[in-house]
Amino acid sequence: MHPPAGLEDAWSLSPWLLVPMAAFVLLWLLGRWRGPRRPSGAGTRLGGDLAFAAAVATLFAATLWPLDAYGEWSLAAHMGQHMLLLALAPPLLLAARPLATVAQALPAHVAQRLTATLGRPLEAAARALPAATAAHLGVMLVWHAPLALRAALASDPVHWAMHASFLLAGLWFWAAVAHIVRARGSGLAGALAALVTVMMVMGLMGGVFVFANRVLYPVYVDRAPQLGLDPLWDQALAGLIMWVPACLPYLVGALWLAALGIRRTGRRRPRRIVLP
Repeated sequence: MHPPAGLEDAWSLSPWLLVPMAAFVLLWLLGRWRGPRRPSGAGTRLGGDLAFAAAVATLFAATLWPLDAYGEWSLAAHMGQHMLLLALAPPLLLAARPLATVAQALPAHVAQRLTATLGRPLEAAARALPAATAAHLGVMLVWHAPLALRAALASDPVHWAMHASFLLAGLWFWAAVAHIVRARGSGLAGALAALVTVMMVMGLMGGVFVFANRVLYPVYVDRAPQLGLDPLWDQALAGLIMWVPACLPYLVGALWLAALGIRRTGRRRPRRIVLP
């Protein structure tokens, strides 16, 4: 097995990924076509369309071309793939609210049955921010252990299970954060703490990779040079990806939550009554 000679060869065309992704996109397009053409929130609908397109493009880059192919030879590419699946694709997908659009493509009785079956479990999961945060951190820590990463590179089922766990953990975490925002309750501080915690752990892990003076993943010692990369430099680049760009979605979310909390506090502040 040899690394891709160039970007034109860096494809990962697995039917286990292509079939469900194509079916999901086709259902979304059908639901979008069947849905109301001019909804009252036209601006919101356009934002959802853009978010869905960005989410699909992110998933495409992470799993089909080119990061998945290069990730077998470069830790930096592998790290970029993980961070797209964990930190960027999930909030984009949730912003698009694709399940509501997909439901438009299904027969009414099927959509109602799915809603009745999945509605309560999904709602309960979205309310469990501490568990979602633990899963988010756990997936990140477990799969970046050298033995786990080596197993993923050696086995296709483990490889795809790893990527699925990143995406699912990301969706759970960001859905829990979004639930608190929609609830308009007093949980913004907890959501803010969760975002900051994830960002700090991710930054700490990235710093370990950046400043390590030895290769932490022996599996890449022989692989990275085949792409013309020094293994230690490749490892430092992987840490930099985790340290800076991967933290940006969490930082943006934390700043937005802080601003939202300040705004809501101002609205609840009692008005001062000035007596004559």
